Amino acid sequence: MSINSSGNKKQGFGTGPVFFTAISTILGAILFLRFGYAVGTTGMLGGLLIIILGHLVTIPTALAISEIATNKRVEGGGEYFIISRSFGLNIGATIGLALFMSQAISVAFYVIAFTETFEPLFEWWSRSFGWELPRQAISIPVMTLLALLIIKKGANLGVKALYIVVVLLAISLLAFFLGTPSEAESIAIGKQNIGFFNKNEFFRVFAICFPAFTGMTAGVGLSGDLKNPSKSIPKGTMLATIGGMLFYLAVVYKLSVSATQEDLLTHQLVMKNIALGGFILIPLGLAASTISSALGSVLVAPRTLQALATDNSFPRRKVNHFLSKSKGESKEPINATYVAIAIAFVFVGMGNVNFVAEIISMFFMITYGSLCLISFLNHFGSAPSYRPKFKSKWYISLAGFILSVWLMFQINALYTILSYLLITILYLYINNYHKNRKGFETIFKEAIFQLNRKLQVYMQRNRNKNHSDEWRPAALCLSSNSFERDKIFSLMNWISYKHGFGTYFHFMEGYFSRKTYTEAKKELDKLIHNQNDDDNSVYIDTMISPSYTTAIAQAIQSPSISGMENNMIVFEYIKEQPDELERIIENINLTRAGDYDVCVFAQSKKLIKYRNGIHVWIRPTDHTNANLMILLGYIILSHPDWKKGHIVIYSMCPKEQMEETRQELSDLVQTGRLPITLSNIEILPVDENVSVKSLINQYSSDAGLTIVGFREEQLKRNHSDIFDGYDESGDILFVNSQEKKEIV
Repeated sequence: MSINSSGNKKQGFGTGPVFFTAISTILGAILFLRFGYAVGTTGMLGGLLIIILGHLVTIPTALAISEIATNKRVEGGGEYFIISRSFGLNIGATIGLALFMSQAISVAFYVIAFTETFEPLFEWWSRSFGWELPRQAISIPVMTLLALLIIKKGANLGVKALYIVVVLLAISLLAFFLGTPSEAESIAIGKQNIGFFNKNEFFRVFAICFPAFTGMTAGVGLSGDLKNPSKSIPKGTMLATIGGMLFYLAVVYKLSVSATQEDLLTHQLVMKNIALGGFILIPLGLAASTISSALGSVLVAPRTLQALATDNSFPRRKVNHFLSKSKGESKEPINATYVAIAIAFVFVGMGNVNFVAEIISMFFMITYGSLCLISFLNHFGSAPSYRPKFKSKWYISLAGFILSVWLMFQINALYTILSYLLITILYLYINNYHKNRKGFETIFKEAIFQLNRKLQVYMQRNRNKNHSDEWRPAALCLSSNSFERDKIFSLMNWISYKHGFGTYFHFMEGYFSRKTYTEAKKELDKLIHNQNDDDNSVYIDTMISPSYTTAIAQAIQSPSISGMENNMIVFEYIKEQPDELERIIENINLTRAGDYDVCVFAQSKKLIKYRNGIHVWIRPTDHTNANLMILLGYIILSHPDWKKGHIVIYSMCPKEQMEETRQELSDLVQTGRLPITLSNIEILPVDENVSVKSLINQYSSDAGLTIVGFREEQLKRNHSDIFDGYDESGDILFVNSQEKKEIV
């Protein structure tokens, strides 16, 4: 016995109960009732394949449980505790409820199977009275006695009973292996059964047999009653899993060489025809195994439900209080036991072994797949806090997860879809009323970090290997007007939504200190909250610097978290406040030194009319800018805000070149596969008496966005004048490309 911190005695089981609970559940009802049928239906090779395939799921799961159990302190709740502390409480509650249901239904399954030991009684009744005695005449009283036993005596008596059961089970199975037909019969039978037949029936038989292997996690449910869970769970679970697999392989071989196919298919308890004293010992073994498995399940299921309630998994406080209630020094989950027994009674009333077996298989497959996924993500994420004493391999866990999902679809695609649909609905419901707890978004956090880290390093190493990579924008924007202007966030979102990446820096003028750092964190939290919607695609950060120029210098030297180098900077100002242009123009040359494309976003007070589309104005001097302007128009148009918009290209050229220019643009649009129709291309002749600005004000006064090019020479010569004079137009994006872009 162990003593807790308050001085009260509590249960202190060792490795033995974990092993015996698991092995007695593994060597259970399916072994006696369905493995003869499995060999008769699929042959010896089919039976061996069922065992191997089943253990390709259960062994990775056992390894995953053992690994995770040695990384964290495991308390009551067994598998549920492991899942919830690794995936978060909301995911844990979702899978935990499915796990509890499978455990509670398992109680009914084993009680129904126990009823088959009374097959001679049912046959005698039918012969004597001329009508079939319902199986429930035995199963319901047995379920009642089992319930009374657990309610009155709890886990202590259950574990003591396991040792008696294991002895009876060992005797019956030893008798089975000692019993043999004559040598001649054995050779003839072996030749008949050795093949692999009825391939179409394989996965149906697999679904019926798979619950035989699920007992390997039964001992984990005793985690709250163990002295040292991190030691007892790995040892007991792995010994039971490997030992059970070897034993089943021997059973399949023994059945294959000891009974004809006809006997295997027609005699449910064919093992009693093979074993020494089989008429007595095999039914006794079946009774022992089914009762032991039922005991194991009825011990584990309430503890899972109690752990769920202790974590406040249910929406009502009274429900959680009721289900978490315990009694005695060993904290027996009294009310949770009542609920588990009630569910078991419902399924006992159904009385169909095969139907219940398929349901259990689905529930357990979901649980095992989840555990393997947890292990894989922990390996891949390599969090510093993940330091298990027992270590598996990431590829074993990944294989277990993939195989469990594949097998579910092979068993019953409809059941699989319904199972995952139910799990999804359940999670959404739980996540809705527990919004403050860890949810689905935390599952892949560490794994995503590792993936991002590796991709960043890979992209940096290979950035110069292929100079013909297709261009895409990686835009920077730095502004101190983050809380006053929304349109710049919209523009950055349009650019980075699908085809590019955007980083927005909120500029705070000053020197870096504890005070300014604290203020910057608060400002960042506000910005993230303000931009926290599904359409936001921009990475937001803050920049503390003594001046706007030093901030720009810092920003353009900062690496992009996207893994690609930043290649564009976006300045912004309001048309009605042209004085802001001065500091923008002062810093454009600074950004050009870093080979950045430059955009200047002139915001107006007009509402954005998305239906009116994006107007791209190309002048003869925009030879370098034209393709970037068209590409930006296409990239912006891909955002959902512009789903009803379009692109219009206005190209200005001398009259004698109008047809040539139209053909060039048509070829560019067609070869570049851009969503621009020829009717949306308009060629305007250059007229010395009409300024370009007046044409833009005339044609694009109602455009959703107007894109206009500018050159460095113009900026030097005309300074801020090149951005003035567009009063009639709405928002304008001025574009200056460092080099000509290719539209591929």
